[in-house]
Amino acid sequence: MKKVLSLAIVFAFVMMVVFAAGPAAAQEDVKVGIVLSTGGLGDLSFNDAAYRGLQRAEEELGISFDYIEPADPSEDQTALRRFASRGYDLVIGVGFQMADSLRTVASEYPETKFAHVDQTFENVPDNIVTLNFAEWEGSFLAGALAALTSENGNVGFVGGVDFALIHRFEGGFYQGAKYINPDIEIQSMYADDFGDPARGREIALGMIDDGADVIYHAAGGTGTGVFQAAEEEDIYAIGVDSNQNYIAPGHVIASMLKKVDNAVFDTVKSVVEGNYKGGNNLYFTLADGGVDLTSLTEVGQPVIKAYENGTITEEELETIKEMKKEVTAPHADRINKIKEMIINGEIEVENWGETGRPKNL
Repeated sequence: MKKVLSLAIVFAFVMMVVFAAGPAAAQEDVKVGIVLSTGGLGDLSFNDAAYRGLQRAEEELGISFDYIEPADPSEDQTALRRFASRGYDLVIGVGFQMADSLRTVASEYPETKFAHVDQTFENVPDNIVTLNFAEWEGSFLAGALAALTSENGNVGFVGGVDFALIHRFEGGFYQGAKYINPDIEIQSMYADDFGDPARGREIALGMIDDGADVIYHAAGGTGTGVFQAAEEEDIYAIGVDSNQNYIAPGHVIASMLKKVDNAVFDTVKSVVEGNYKGGNNLYFTLADGGVDLTSLTEVGQPVIKAYENGTITEEELETIKEMKKEVTAPHADRINKIKEMIINGEIEVENWGETGRPKNL
């Protein structure tokens, strides 16, 4: 009888260990595949933000992931299908250009979970969740800051591709600048490419020649050319998606944050924890921190990290700190007030992605 009891106790202990280890093992088994947008990794912006979300999920949740960087949107379906056909638990498509491809592949693999960044769907299938952002709200803050810091009363916007999604950035920027200075001149041009820094530089230099002294971009890797021009001509620029304030130190005065990394991480977490809810278009706004402007008084952790890993020197770090103190900190209270007014509805920002870009621009 004692021997039977002993065996029962041992069995119970073994089962406790197995069940205790179960969730961790399940997390390690979760595989995520991500297909990046045009421009790929190294854009220091949109794609890199999505990738950071997966790196965080790997570190904190124990998942594994792989990625594909299509050379052209025509390769998107093949890339998405590669992950789905190999049994990945979650397949993520990044960028509005991938919307149709992701919906097609998702219909072929109804048991696979999908997430799409930057495009809402009508009648969202149960195995898709879309992750979208109120770029027009964050860009309004960028436009207001540009107008407040411009000495010439002349600012610029450089877009990647002339499409409804990028109009959301342009429209917010335009309205924010006009809110501060109704007479401000706003130059706007599209590069037709998210990965062409030379084209971004060329456009920005033309705007500078025509009087712009602050330029905001929503152009992915093309935007690095805008920063080059700003540094060469000693004007200011505003970054996008990620904190780009360490690029061209002292010239990138702020960045409009689009927290794709957080949205990607939360989606992966929902799969790991078993509460993924497909069939939804999710929006992230100023109110919930999904979009924002980088601090106008502090340099921020990404800039400190850039210093610590040798991307920028101590002298460049001090240049950024001095720029914050002299150029942006004086406007922090005004920008924060505008942010509060947008959140509580006192300022209504039009979404040009829905209403359309005005024909007279």
